[in-house]
Amino acid sequence: MNKSKRFLNNPRNIKQEVTNGFVLANKNRLHKIYDGNVLVANNLAKDKVGLLIGGGMGAEPHFMGYVGKNMADCAVVGNFYAAPSPNIILQATRAVDRKKGVQYLYNNYAGDNLSFDMAAELAEEEGIQTKTVRISDNIGSIPINRKSDRGGIAGGILIVKVAGGAANSVDNLDDLHRITKKANDNTRSLITAAKSGTYLDSGELMFYLPENEIEIGIGFQGEPGLLRTKMLPADEIVDYMLEQILDDLPLVENDEVVLLINNMGATTFIELLIINNRINQIHTEKKIFIFDTLIGNYYSSQEMSGFSISLMKLDDELKKFYNLTASSFNFMKGDL
Repeated sequence: MNKSKRFLNNPRNIKQEVTNGFVLANKNRLHKIYDGNVLVANNLAKDKVGLLIGGGMGAEPHFMGYVGKNMADCAVVGNFYAAPSPNIILQATRAVDRKKGVQYLYNNYAGDNLSFDMAAELAEEEGIQTKTVRISDNIGSIPINRKSDRGGIAGGILIVKVAGGAANSVDNLDDLHRITKKANDNTRSLITAAKSGTYLDSGELMFYLPENEIEIGIGFQGEPGLLRTKMLPADEIVDYMLEQILDDLPLVENDEVVLLINNMGATTFIELLIINNRINQIHTEKKIFIFDTLIGNYYSSQEMSGFSISLMKLDDELKKFYNLTASSFNFMKGDL
């Protein structure tokens, strides 16, 4: 099997070169500390509650792309598909603490859970209060009664947006935690893949899918999904995906949602717009209002052919914080 061609230097230097390149492109938004493993927003307010996000490098642009105005205050960067160490997270916590505490927000994976929990204990010993929300939007093959076991994928970007707005508006960590948790509880996502992504350093496939098959509900690195089937028309795939999402996130007439259609890496914009067309047809039939639509590369796996659909159910509070203007490398939002 041929490996993918890569524009790389020494694979051992990828993380350093990527973070350096990212910071150089974002000098007006953030700076790096702790050997580039911690990226901190510039000009943090002196009296705000902190919002810290992070995880292993691998997804593009992952958490680095969501630090900025009314977004996260800081991102911690681990190695490829590996959680950042507790010490790195502690350094980041110190950097963003403004004596009002720090909200941790990260994907619900075992390694991240362990590292962030240990960092929280170390921060507490230093008198820094932290609270945690683990992003669990991926409905995949884990049922709703085990939602706390679900992992995080592209819908987490919507949660970061709400939490980032709230962190600049509320006065205490308890309120930020409550709002962040509600955003997570109201968000669902599902991936469909037609071709595996590849590991950046080696070019090897992450998983195997036969040429004429797709898998709906597959995990980011190929964890088993809900359905493997022959390739289907786009509308039939969307119908199945939305049926699963709407069964998991009950919506009634006149509810409002934010829709995110995420390119998993190698899907064309034309395909994503066809997918959006069908989603809107279904929502119109069900009289569910799409308040805002995001389409693009928000949480991608190198060269994976596929897409994910995320819905966040809004109430007045979530809408207020989602709707604040925002500026980060991979998420820009003006007034609606």
